[in-house]
Amino acid sequence: MKKLVAMAVPVAPGKTELWESFMNELQSKYKQQFADSRKKFGVRERTFIQKTPMGDLVLVTLEGEDPVKSFNDFTHGQDEFTKWFVEKVNEIHGMDIRVMNQEAMPTLVIDSEG
Repeated sequence: MKKLVAMAVPVAPGKTELWESFMNELQSKYKQQFADSRKKFGVRERTFIQKTPMGDLVLVTLEGEDPVKSFNDFTHGQDEFTKWFVEKVNEIHGMDIRVMNQEAMPTLVIDSEG
């Protein structure tokens, strides 16, 4: 049974253009590596931008058999794509996703179907 996890991550002030460039690279130069990475870890990723008066938020959903494990497995990868991805996230969001643990992951609190 597939599960879904969603994360809201603030974009650091002044980093929205850098985030947009990052997304463009993921959709062009790194498109195949991004798709292969998510397939390898058994997860589908969808990313959204939410503009708010308090700043921009990136909303990320991961869907798969165990999306939290997939996230953790990916972030600890040593290949060049993963290192580049983790570095970009740190630069844009000011957070090191390699050190996020189970307690830092979002918790589902309500589901209209369950």
